[in-house]
Amino acid sequence: MDSTERLLRELSETHGVPGHETEIRAVVRRHLQDSGRFDHDRIGSLVCRTGQAGPRVMIAAHMDEIGFMVKLITEEGCLRFLPLGGWWDQVLLGQRVVIKTHQGDLPGVIGAKPPHVLPQEERKKVIELKDMYIDVGFTSKAQAEEAGVRPGDPVVPDAHFQVTINNKVYMGKAFDDRVGLALLIDAVKHFSSASHPNILYGVGTVMEEVGLRGAKTSASLVDPDAAIILEADICGDVPGIKPEESNVKLGGGPSLVLLEARMIPNVKFRDLVMDVARLLDIPLQFSAGLGGSTDGGQIHLHGCGVPTIVLGVPTRHIHSHVGIMHRDDYDRTLQLLIALIERLDETVVQGFSQ
Repeated sequence: MDSTERLLRELSETHGVPGHETEIRAVVRRHLQDSGRFDHDRIGSLVCRTGQAGPRVMIAAHMDEIGFMVKLITEEGCLRFLPLGGWWDQVLLGQRVVIKTHQGDLPGVIGAKPPHVLPQEERKKVIELKDMYIDVGFTSKAQAEEAGVRPGDPVVPDAHFQVTINNKVYMGKAFDDRVGLALLIDAVKHFSSASHPNILYGVGTVMEEVGLRGAKTSASLVDPDAAIILEADICGDVPGIKPEESNVKLGGGPSLVLLEARMIPNVKFRDLVMDVARLLDIPLQFSAGLGGSTDGGQIHLHGCGVPTIVLGVPTRHIHSHVGIMHRDDYDRTLQLLIALIERLDETVVQGFSQ
């Protein structure tokens, strides 16, 4: 296991749903403790700055993962819950979760009324989240409360990191966006001891999955001249997805977002990415869609506007308990990211807006 695999494993297995990023923030800070000067906004986003002069370049990855929150405890001791982030109800039933209480973590499983007691016509319907519950094994509300469960407690998917095909395919939770966080950490650590023609701000944002909230506040703190958003991108190489819906493939190289629901990237910055990828012989894939947005949706509107692009690592099954990514995609994305930052001097960055 090399340092990159160890980093991705640790980030994937660390907990941190929207509004509860304390654990993952501590891990990011520990990895960057010798790489720059820290700052933070007032809702929990973490900033690590390195460099002395030049344009202010912000690389951003969100720390939060999709999860849940306890809404109430039933008289039988089961937990009704709310989603934190976008979940597809079909992927929830029977999945293990961790309830993070003030007295410690508790394992649970997502359940619903069993099909044996449902009328035949009801068995064919998709169970909605509102009809599900989390079962820890309690037999009463009092027992759940005694164990430390309270309304508002965060709930995290319970999934472990695994290495599979040729030691290059990784399976685990929260690659959206722990893969972006890993890229951020590796890039900031690289430039803490390498020259670069800019002031680099590595920003771990909070609450992206519930409305790009940390992107707005951290952009106010950094006041960037240019921004690179680091994300997991949706793979289209699985059954049922048409090429026009997504043509991004696992192992096919980093992706460049051409369009998202809340942002069109800066055209000159986008073209620079294409040129650098071609120069370095890095295969570049293209992603476009209106089904979601990234922190770029907020950051590019900061102040008078911020030239912004989004780089993605192809990932299958995002917004579920377990995703799949390829190590070659990660390595090529990091190579491209470092090469881009090396070129972002005053002239280049000013040219984005001219």
